[in-house]
Amino acid sequence: MKLYDYPKAPNPRRVNIFVAEKGIEIERVMVDLGTGEQLKPEYREKNPACDVPMLALDDGTYISQIRGIVHCLEALYPDVPLLGKTPSEKGLIEMWEHLAFMDGLLAVAEVFRNTSKGFVDRAVVGPYGYPQSPELAERGRLRIANFYTAFDSRLADNEYVAGDAYSMADITAFVVCDFAKWIKSSIPEDCANLLAWYDKISQRPAVLANP
Repeated sequence: MKLYDYPKAPNPRRVNIFVAEKGIEIERVMVDLGTGEQLKPEYREKNPACDVPMLALDDGTYISQIRGIVHCLEALYPDVPLLGKTPSEKGLIEMWEHLAFMDGLLAVAEVFRNTSKGFVDRAVVGPYGYPQSPELAERGRLRIANFYTAFDSRLADNEYVAGDAYSMADITAFVVCDFAKWIKSSIPEDCANLLAWYDKISQRPAVLANP
């Protein structure tokens, strides 16, 4: 089994933290996003979505997309469950992780990919070229501000994002907060619950090992 990786990027970091939390030993294959290696024919043949990370199983199966990767790894390594134990836990974790992705990570990506010079005509991840949009960047800034307040409210009555247990929902939400620094955004001072949670998660060994 191999993990095609680019540790500097937020999506690979989500999987790397997940893997470290579980204590999984896995071979890495570096994919240089800076030179567009993910768009080259040899990689595209394995992963038509042209994104990273990607999990390669020993039977020749290739799995991209974070949710596909972590669900596969959770099934292979059920110890230290990060996707829930009971049906309700599984549902809540899936729900809050998806909200963190949609309302947080994609909001930051709207700003970053629509304003950075390196993403001219590459405003969307994947095999197709899309032009940048200033309007989407502006909308992204509004969305990340709402992400902060919504998750701060959620953490007022919950130790972790999806409830009482640390999970993939926390990993994604934490990476969102760090990714937001790329667009010079940070958790507002009045989001005390979110700030306290962020400080706690930042001290986890798996997070410290994947800065």
